[in-house]
Amino acid sequence: MAIGDQIRKYRTLAGCSQAWLAEQLGVSQNTISSWETGRTEPSRSDSRRVAQVLSVDVSALELGDEAAIEDGRTEAKRFNNLYAHGFVRVAACAPVVAPADPAANAEAILKFWREADAERAALLLTPELSLSAYAIDDLLLQEPLLDAVEAAIARLVKESEELFPVLVVGAPLRSRGAIFNCAVVIHRGAVLGVVPKSFLPNYREFYEKRYFSVASDTEDDLISIAGEWVDFGADVVFTATDIPDFAFHVEICEDFWAPQPPSTLGALAGANVLLNLSASNIVIGKAEDRAVLCDSQSRRAVAAYVFAAAGRGESTTDVAWDGQVIAFEMGERLAEGERFAREPKLVTADIDVVRIAQERRRMGTFHDAQARVKGELSKWRHISFDLGPPSEELPLRRKIDRLPFVPDDLSKRDRDCFEAYNIQVSGLAKRIEATNTKRVVIGVSGGIDSTHALIVIARAFDLLGLPRKNIIGVTMPGFATSDATKANAWALMNALGIDAREVSIEPLAQRMLEDLDHPAARGEPVYDVAYENVQAGLRTDYLFRLANKEGGFVVGTGDLSELALGWCTYGVGDHMSHYNVNGGAPKTLIQYLIRWVADSKLFDANTSDTLIKVLEGEISPELIPGAAPQSTQAVVGPYELQDFNLFYLTRYGLKPSKILFLAWSAWSEKYDYATLKKWLALFITRFFANQYKRSAVPNGPKIVSGGALSPRGDWRMPSDASAKAWLDELSANTPKALD
Repeated sequence: MAIGDQIRKYRTLAGCSQAWLAEQLGVSQNTISSWETGRTEPSRSDSRRVAQVLSVDVSALELGDEAAIEDGRTEAKRFNNLYAHGFVRVAACAPVVAPADPAANAEAILKFWREADAERAALLLTPELSLSAYAIDDLLLQEPLLDAVEAAIARLVKESEELFPVLVVGAPLRSRGAIFNCAVVIHRGAVLGVVPKSFLPNYREFYEKRYFSVASDTEDDLISIAGEWVDFGADVVFTATDIPDFAFHVEICEDFWAPQPPSTLGALAGANVLLNLSASNIVIGKAEDRAVLCDSQSRRAVAAYVFAAAGRGESTTDVAWDGQVIAFEMGERLAEGERFAREPKLVTADIDVVRIAQERRRMGTFHDAQARVKGELSKWRHISFDLGPPSEELPLRRKIDRLPFVPDDLSKRDRDCFEAYNIQVSGLAKRIEATNTKRVVIGVSGGIDSTHALIVIARAFDLLGLPRKNIIGVTMPGFATSDATKANAWALMNALGIDAREVSIEPLAQRMLEDLDHPAARGEPVYDVAYENVQAGLRTDYLFRLANKEGGFVVGTGDLSELALGWCTYGVGDHMSHYNVNGGAPKTLIQYLIRWVADSKLFDANTSDTLIKVLEGEISPELIPGAAPQSTQAVVGPYELQDFNLFYLTRYGLKPSKILFLAWSAWSEKYDYATLKKWLALFITRFFANQYKRSAVPNGPKIVSGGALSPRGDWRMPSDASAKAWLDELSANTPKALD
């Protein structure tokens, strides 16, 4: 259907005349008629304006209904594809090996390769000497074996023509009168390159120098394999041309036990995925050692590290094998296979290569390390290949933590809560010592933030040997304070044994509203920003003056999430204090911290019971009266979502479209796509609009790696920056509908 027919159709459905539509668009009625009869066609900008006025999708006008629907489906599939967002799926395996039988081993590898292809993995990693087996001793020097290995490689090269993943396979290869322990990289009908092992173990149970030469023994940079001369050397990075941030380096077993693994230079040369083919035998505790090495190298090199060790089938004449397969990304364990498996399974990991590249751009230390070895790096070779990533729908399999500031692992959560709480306590204790102050003042509302700040203060006073009666807690009920929160405030202050006080701000607030000639002063239900901030400002003003009188300082309670969203009253309001213990703690973490303090029994049972009651309440500023409590999250969005958005925007600088993709992967069981997109757009808008508040925050300790928002710490940005580029990116690269 022509665009003119579509305009007429949707205009008629909307019950609009040509004259009305012309008036809305600022064109003549003849222009509308000309479009609808096909004499002329609207420009692209005119089409967008028509679509906006008629409240339809512009693609429905330009493409027709069915085409628009299909276009939307294509857009949705593209969005729900991990490769479209900078992820690369990498597979690894430990096939059951047949000692000295390359043909059988090639067949076993092919089985996993085809499975990896079906999983749309970009790469398949196999163990060291996976074509020949590792533990075959002097058979590695036998010509029939070496001939069979080359024949198996030729077979795999032929099979690769129909398979998507790059294959990295282990093989003993002859070159210039020597034998090398190698990794062969195969893709789309060709051997891309061969990487020899750099370090040969020749101690305890290892005798590799009996059979092999090391990479440094030869200056040859080519090797003949499967009838072709191909690149040869350990100083090689393989780079995908169509995924610029996907580049990998290969090392073999002992290499990563060396004081300076080859992968360190490989990372500095540009590889962000580091691969290790291993035939490391297993003894008690060795699997943990390997995991530590993979973990530490992924952190230090700012990379992903994927490791595959030989398993079942290798000879157990003198040693045993566990087939450990594991993948890390910048210290995060992504995947791990079953050890000692009788029927080994393919292990896949979705690696965020864009996140790795972005992290390296942030780290000046990484660039400095590159500069120190620029002479060596200039000798490295970069082999390019076209990956051809899939375009069909391919959801992320990687587990995305819903609460990135709060570990899912219970042992890590306990550790993080211990550290976070004590960071706050020690920070405040130092400030008390530095100011030689013996008293502090805090507003206690009975809500989550002031509750947590108060138990931080109490702990700091205990550590310093100061009496808790020197803590002045003031609850200041206003027009909308609920009985429940007020009761919680008093219960907590009494349980902790502090100097507890109550001052109603209603009389002063009423007087100020009258002075402002505000409608609410006359009883009209006008609850605007001025109405709310009169109360917030009076509370803070009172705390500061009380601190002056008592010779103490005000401890702030506002948290990191509120700073990100600008959910605080600037200046003379909850935005300001003398020292803010919560400014580096996101809301989701504070909720867990309070529960951790209660469970840890740092205070008496009465205090712990009160802490649990506080957690049961609605998060609310309690500034606007009404039958139901005023809900903060109804205005700024669920804190669990906004903390998620905050983490990925500030910690990693991800595109909004990618943040939405991650949110969809993590939260789709609880929130629909439209809701996730709405709250992300609101977060971006508020985050940019409220930078001026973050430019003037009080002192307080950084707590989480997601970043503090103090301009003296992690985050610097101008207060007048525009969010347009971020909102435009979100609109342009995400579908209108998905679920």
